[in-house]
Formats: sequence, structure tokens, C-alpha cells
Amino acid sequence: MFACPLSVWHPPPFHQYEGPTVKSAVESVSPTRVKIVVEVPFDELKPMLDAAYTTIGSQIQVPGFRRGHVPRRIIDQRVGRGAVVQEAVNDALPKFFADAVEAEQVRAIGRPEVDVTGVPLEDGQDLEFTVETDIRPEIALPDLDGLAVTVDPVSASPEDVEERMTALRQRFGTLIGVERAAQDGDFVSIDLSATINGEPIDSVNGVSYEVGSGTMLEGLDEALVGLSAGETKEFAAPLAGGEHEGAPADCVVTVQSVKVRELPELDDDFAQLASQFDTLEELRADITAQAEQGKRFEQGIQARDKVLEHLLEVTEVAVPDGIVEDEVHAHLEGEDRLEDAEHRAEVQENTRKAFRAQFLLDALAEKLEVQVGQPELIEYLVMSAQQYGMDPNSFAQAVDQQGQIPAMVAEVARRKALSVVLEKATITDTAGQAVDLQTLMPQSEGAQSDDDAPSSAH
Repeated sequence: MFACPLSVWHPPPFHQYEGPTVKSAVESVSPTRVKIVVEVPFDELKPMLDAAYTTIGSQIQVPGFRRGHVPRRIIDQRVGRGAVVQEAVNDALPKFFADAVEAEQVRAIGRPEVDVTGVPLEDGQDLEFTVETDIRPEIALPDLDGLAVTVDPVSASPEDVEERMTALRQRFGTLIGVERAAQDGDFVSIDLSATINGEPIDSVNGVSYEVGSGTMLEGLDEALVGLSAGETKEFAAPLAGGEHEGAPADCVVTVQSVKVRELPELDDDFAQLASQFDTLEELRADITAQAEQGKRFEQGIQARDKVLEHLLEVTEVAVPDGIVEDEVHAHLEGEDRLEDAEHRAEVQENTRKAFRAQFLLDALAEKLEVQVGQPELIEYLVMSAQQYGMDPNSFAQAVDQQGQIPAMVAEVARRKALSVVLEKATITDTAGQAVDLQTLMPQSEGAQSDDDAPSSAH
């Protein structure tokens, strides 16, 4: 069961906490940054010093002493007391910093800046250090009563219905061979190979591919259009995966066959084949209902987004510059676009907005005392695994090993908090009609495909 996060910390100009042994004091530097001073008595640090002596003693060789049995005075002479203390302090700082953050109820985020101000170079001396860290800011939440938003009306057009009907027909279509050059939308059987500087990298044979889908190599679709069975074409493309991912390669594609998808006729026989309905009229009515329900889900998503936008507009949420810059740098580095100033400005704006929304929803979750149950967390993990195309159990294990479970619990809590606010809000469409989000139930059974079911509106 999810435990409600700590309350938003209200720092006075200077507040001091003293535990049984370790002392800490915190002062506000800005609305999003604090400075913590920590004093660690020598007795608290001594186990880390003992461990440091053991580690260093096992790494050095001193004539007359077995490895791992070198006396401390000899270690001090050989490597220096400072090196031992440094080893101990480096191991100890994360623990003592975490203890101080917990004691002071500080919501630390980002990368802390640590300055060791007192080094215990002799037995009995205390360790002293200061930490400056960004924190989640205090947020004054607005009144949630009387919140109202306007959304677009539900309107499923004939084109929406036909799009769904066509998708259903494609599921039951058959592939027919044709004696002509390949076009967009055709299905081809191909042999494909790639080389770099004349060295073979990869090759596949008899692969089925839909021309124009863009699901394989860049430039493949353009190379295939106009090729008939038995014809070959060369093209250059960056590789899409493996150890050479992104590397430019010389590719060769050969078309083995060209086929088109022949769709079944729209009649009662098709309705009976593709659904539980006996007539095409009944099937069309059901697909129309699905299209309308899909539009209602879109309406619910729009309402959710507008509620969040409104809350952000009326709430002051400060965001530490440091965490924004770290996130932006990592994003641009991943895209290899660190020098793209225009793109950097765009990413900065989006990143700052995302952090504002996250902090606001965290504060809402605390105010509403949102809790996350295990079934809700499992549901979110399964949904996330599907998005990444992974087995849910494997995904859950990977997330757990990376220590990301608390982050996922927090994300579920944010979603639940926004849902509570959405349920309290008055929602109308532009025609003045009240919108009841409780009608957003799963779609009716029938001819819907797996892709037809939209995600939850909130």
C-alpha cells in the first residue's frame, strides 16, 4: 500500500533538528533550494573508517605483513590518514545526507552540492559537511470547488464510421498476387541485406513487408515503389538496431513477390464472419456506436487536459532551474542536438511545464490523501509494459531492479489525484450540454479490434 508522501515542508529562516547523535540544521536559500548543515560525531563515522582501513589494507602489499593484515599505523604511513578518511567519508555521505533529509522533512530533488567543511583527521574529531539541494516548492493550491471547463461536443462523422469499417475489413482481407510493380499499400516478400564498407552486417530472406508502412529501414519504402518481382535495388540507410544502430550502411533489397489485400464485400455474410451480428445493418450500427464512444473518450481526455491546464494557470509553481537544465541536457544529448539553440528553447519550455504539472499533482495527491493500492500499481505496470512491447513480468522485474517502483507509485497517485478533481468539475460542451464522464465505459462487444479500445479518460 502506498504511504502518503510527506507534507510540503514550511521552512522558517533557520530550523534545527537534533537526533540522538547526529545534528542537522536547514535554512532556506530560495523557494526551491535549501542548505543543510550536518554534524556527524566521530563514533557514528567510526564503522565507516574501520571499513575503509579494511578495504585499503586488502589492496596494498607491505613487506613483512600479509595482505589484509597491515596495521593501521602502517597504512597511515603508506597512503596517509587523509586517504582513509576520504574513503570513509565518500561511503558515509549518502547515508548521512539521506538521514538529514528525512529528519528535516526536506523534499530533495536533483543533484545535491556537497561541501565537506570538517574532516576527522584524528580520532575523536567530528565530520561536518553542508549540502545545497533543490527541493520541491511549497504550493498554495486553489479552491477545487466550482471548477468548470468546456470541451468539444461528441460528433462521430460518417468518415469516422467508414474508417473503422475499413479497418475491420482489412482484418479479414486476403492477399492476392499481382503481376505489376509495387505501390504504396502493397504487400511484398523481400530479401534484404546490409553492408558497411563492404563487410556484411545483416541479411534476411522472405520477409513480408507492407510498402509505405515505414516500419523497417529508412529509405526502404522509396526503394520498393516501382520494383516488380525479381527486381533488385540498392539504397543507403542508417541501421535501425543492433550494435551498428545509426551507422550508415549500403543496403540491397530484392522483391520476391507483390500482393494486394483484397477486402471482403460489405454484406450480411461479412457481418456474420466478422462479428456476432447477423446483418450488415446491425454491424454498422454497432460500429457507429463504437465511433461515438471513441469520441466520448476523446472528450474525456480533453476535459482532463483542460482541468490540468486551468490548475496550472491559477497556481504558482516554482521549478528549480537546475533540474530543468539537467533534464534538457540529457534529452538533447540523447538526440545529439546539444548545439541546436532553437530546439533547446522548445525542450526547456516543455520540460519546465512538465515539472510544474508534476509538482502540482504531487501536492494535490497529498492534499486529497490519495493512496495507491497494489492492483492499481499492477494495472499501471501492465499498461506501461504494453507501451514498451514487453512482457509485464519482465517489465516489472526491470523496473524493480532499477529502483523505479516508487516513481511509478507516485505517477499513479498523480493520475488518481487528477481524476478526483475531474470528477468534481462541471464539464459542458460548446453547445451548452452537460458532459457526464461516468458514461465513459468500455466499448460494446462486437466487431471492435484490440486497437479500438481507447485508454482511460483519466
